[in-house]
Amino acid sequence: MFKFPPEFSAIISEFSPLFSKKIFERVGQLLLGTILTHGKRTVCSVLRTLGLQDIKNWDLYHRVLSRAKWSPLQGARRLLQMLIKHIVNTNTLVFGLDETLERRWGPKIKARGIYRDVVRSSKSHVVKCSGLRWMCVMLLSPISWANRIWALPFLSVLAPSQRYHQQQGKQHKTLSDWARQICLLLHRWLPDFNLIILGDGSYSVMELLASTKDYVTWITRFRLDAALYDFPPPYIKGQLGRPPIKGKKLDSLQQRLDDPNTKWKQVRFSKWYNEENKLMEITSGIAIWYRSGKPIVRLQWVLIRDPKGKSDPIALQCTDLSMDSFQIVKHYLNRWPVEVTFEEVRAHLGVETQRQWSDLAILRTTPVLMALFSIITLWANYLYNKQLLTAFQTAWYYKPYPTFSDAVAAVRYRIWHFQLSLHSSKNKDRKESNFNFIKHLAFMAARAA
Repeated sequence: MFKFPPEFSAIISEFSPLFSKKIFERVGQLLLGTILTHGKRTVCSVLRTLGLQDIKNWDLYHRVLSRAKWSPLQGARRLLQMLIKHIVNTNTLVFGLDETLERRWGPKIKARGIYRDVVRSSKSHVVKCSGLRWMCVMLLSPISWANRIWALPFLSVLAPSQRYHQQQGKQHKTLSDWARQICLLLHRWLPDFNLIILGDGSYSVMELLASTKDYVTWITRFRLDAALYDFPPPYIKGQLGRPPIKGKKLDSLQQRLDDPNTKWKQVRFSKWYNEENKLMEITSGIAIWYRSGKPIVRLQWVLIRDPKGKSDPIALQCTDLSMDSFQIVKHYLNRWPVEVTFEEVRAHLGVETQRQWSDLAILRTTPVLMALFSIITLWANYLYNKQLLTAFQTAWYYKPYPTFSDAVAAVRYRIWHFQLSLHSSKNKDRKESNFNFIKHLAFMAARAA
């Protein structure tokens, strides 16, 4: 049985009220073993990493995911509170909301569907894959020691397909339905903060923006052909008919893009995706987005183009009419770390390698692995303050700041070093224990190779 380093105990102690005492001990062991494990993150692999391959009651660890009573939603709330306490120092919180496909096969996985694989698809070639679709909410916050913004996951929601809901006899919930619930949940959890949510074009939905405008600020991609109207003229008392809900029709963003008389403002961005000091041209305005039978949305639109023509034009919308257009674009550029986090959890935390078939275990495993990214970040932040976190350098690649791979390596080294310090006593009674631990290290090194 591995002993917990004190900083890890301090982190997971925040979640102890969610579990019984025995379940909490197994949860801590599983989390620690998941960090140390290489390759597939199955429960059996984690137990082998912990040196528990000979225990007789190994099924108790499987039941933590498939049968034990605990709430992942309350765990997400406590993790978010920890991230705000230790990393965020502002009253405005920015979240990234996006979907990812967990590629899974198997007839026993009921919520499995066929979706477009964004990673393998391109504009000219669409790849569809079997798997589970997850909506992930991530806190976008600067990490001082990484010198960049990281997307820290804390809440993951399974969003099955329409066919699954029909088979289960349930009403289908679209991505915008899930997003509305997430917005209301965040507002209930964080009533004293200003909330900004960044999303792609799939969240630019009239019903979603209109129903959540009083709780969060949305910044999303926007359609170039959207029907935009001017604000209605003031209603005059005694005027016949109903008060107008919109003014005259405005030019679409595509028409403004093609119009040579459109006034553009040149703005230089210090970071534009993978480029630095990028010069772009932007124009903006406020309008009403209207369609018959749909709720009215008041928004601010921003149109961005590359004066050199290397990049495609981008249209954004923001439900906060008073926000500066330059700030809107800067916020949206911070959405890119969400894609980076998806790649990191696959490369270093084994997402898509777990093999649970139980419905409850499936609903819990992937959200825990995603949240483990944030837990490791909190742990690495502690190690950095203790000067125990550095960037791993090689002769052929200079790395000025630590990355997530360095954070994982530092956390793993801390765990092994702490275990070794417990087994390195000069007491003769511990010689056998020390030998067994060195033997286990050699076993882990062989498995990693």
